[in-house]
Amino acid sequence: MSGITELIFAEFNYWIYVTLMMIGFYAMIAKKNLIKKVIGANIFQTAIFLFYISLSEVKGGTAPILLNGHGGADVAHEAVNEVIYVNPLPHVLILTAIVVAVSTTAVALALIIKIYQEYGSLEEDVILAYRRQLQPEFSEHARQKQEGQQ
Repeated sequence: MSGITELIFAEFNYWIYVTLMMIGFYAMIAKKNLIKKVIGANIFQTAIFLFYISLSEVKGGTAPILLNGHGGADVAHEAVNEVIYVNPLPHVLILTAIVVAVSTTAVALALIIKIYQEYGSLEEDVILAYRRQLQPEFSEHARQKQEGQQ
């Protein structure tokens, strides 16, 4: 039994990432509200961000900054060899991914506002039922045209 608990506690950060990913995935799949789906996508993205950042961690590592400056080629070369540095590449990639995630969220929320203005609801079932009533055209123009004929 102690072997299992040691395994769980040794890799607890991975358990947290998997839990967050499953919460986000569940929200995107099971929830019918469009806002909740976007929140689920953000939770899922956050789990991915944390996972990649944790991959760059090196035990005993430090930030990749040369403290002695560039006094000479030998000094910089010795400083790099003596110190263990954390990999900066995942941090840079995640900064870019965060910008993309915020932009995606903004576009999704703008689309949700338009969907609410068009259908009067944020529930997926209500929107789909309303679209089935208006087949084959689903726009405001088609609704006005249909009301004008009646």
